[in-house]
Amino acid sequence: MSNPTQKIALVTGANRGIGLETARQLGRQGVTVIVAARDQGKAQEAAGTLQAEGIAAVPLKLDVTSSADIQAAARFVEEEFGRLDVLINNAGIFAEKQFGGNNSASVTQAELRRTFDTNFFAVIEVTQALLPLLGRSAAGRIVNLSSVLGSLTLHAKPGSPIADAKNLAYNASKTALNAFTIHLADALKGTNIRVNSAHPGWVKTAMGGAEAPMEIVDGAKSSVALALAEDAPNGSYTHMGKPLPW
Repeated sequence: MSNPTQKIALVTGANRGIGLETARQLGRQGVTVIVAARDQGKAQEAAGTLQAEGIAAVPLKLDVTSSADIQAAARFVEEEFGRLDVLINNAGIFAEKQFGGNNSASVTQAELRRTFDTNFFAVIEVTQALLPLLGRSAAGRIVNLSSVLGSLTLHAKPGSPIADAKNLAYNASKTALNAFTIHLADALKGTNIRVNSAHPGWVKTAMGGAEAPMEIVDGAKSSVALALAEDAPNGSYTHMGKPLPW
């Protein structure tokens, strides 16, 4: 069992990009970080990188689309730590052929199903499997990595900053994820668990591309703040502490 005063966090898709930086920033705050990744070797490599920086990092193989992996992850957290304080649902994919424009008339069923499997259905399954462990925390925090591209309000507004980026599979998966945030936050009101959606920003990652204006170090800040806030909101959709329109 772990030190009851040291927070335990699990970050999915933590082997690179925003996920790895999120784990790093949590670790620098004294949190023990479970570095979850689809590939065991990549999880170990990422955890080793953080350990070399003096961070308490533990690797975990977790393909979020695998029910067997999810159940194994829940057992691992139970056996090693006995509880979970923070869950960052960071793992996500962009499966469409190109970014931008409007592909609503041409997006394929394969692109839609693959995107929703990872960005929506997997998040729900992972969260539900770990909820009993989060319930043992004095201040459980669930952060769903969403996107401003999930905002129906902004997509419906001509001339908005995202008006020309209508990739249906990705955008709709994040809109659905926001719905999960609202619903779960309501289901858990009155408990010690808070559930929120965070937009990291347009960040220089493998998904965001080199032309993105934000650095990875800044892309992790929104979710880390929600994860560690003593008086965290519940059911919010924010970027850098500022609310986004649903």
